[in-house]
Amino acid sequence: MVLQDADNELTIDCLLLAGRIMIESGAETYRVEDTMLRMAHSQNMPNAQCYATPTGIIFSLGKTQPTRITSIPSRVTDLQKIALVNSVSRRLTSQIITLEEAYDELKSIQKTNYFLPTYLQVLAAALASGCFLIMFKGGWSDFPIAFLAGGLGFLVLVIINHLTRVKFFSEFTASLVLGFVAFFAVKYGYGTELDKIIISSVMPLVPGILITNAVRDLMAGHFMSGMAKGAEAFLTAFAIGAAIAVTLGF
Repeated sequence: MVLQDADNELTIDCLLLAGRIMIESGAETYRVEDTMLRMAHSQNMPNAQCYATPTGIIFSLGKTQPTRITSIPSRVTDLQKIALVNSVSRRLTSQIITLEEAYDELKSIQKTNYFLPTYLQVLAAALASGCFLIMFKGGWSDFPIAFLAGGLGFLVLVIINHLTRVKFFSEFTASLVLGFVAFFAVKYGYGTELDKIIISSVMPLVPGILITNAVRDLMAGHFMSGMAKGAEAFLTAFAIGAAIAVTLGF
């Protein structure tokens, strides 16, 4: 009996860790629940129940087992971790690895930082901003300004988010900075099309994946999670729009 309880605890720990990593990395709620239940079924636990939201997971192996809850305080977008957890889940359900091996791999995934260095993220955001400018049929003469504004805005986002941990404030501040860079560049003759520079520069800040996940959760019937993610995306868009409005009204 004691051995069985220990096995159950290990199963719950493993499944909750898998779900936690996926939600913290920006996975859809229905995908998290499906992954956890498939892993539970692979361990001959067909009565497992799971309820996931963007801020927490409730999980139980059945009526006679205790229910466990884990909270999710923060979320980012890390598709690499989601893919790795899915890989662990597939190998576990295919009996390629044991539960203990899956748990060890998940702990390693959780501890590893798969993000690129900050300077490469800033460079990628700057280059993306410049490319968006060309895609929006802007002039090549505005490319350096969009490059600078997009990179500087993303750098401010990273710094403010690290200092305050307030997502919407960091997005507002970043949009404000890139807006002023674009505004003064055009004012002093270094740029020509203010609207296209600003639109292209804010693109790295737009919550595209969050909006997509909100729609997918709503379509899958997870209305609470879909509405929560939709509200988060709306607040992010509002922060960006408010900052640009302040810039244009300067």
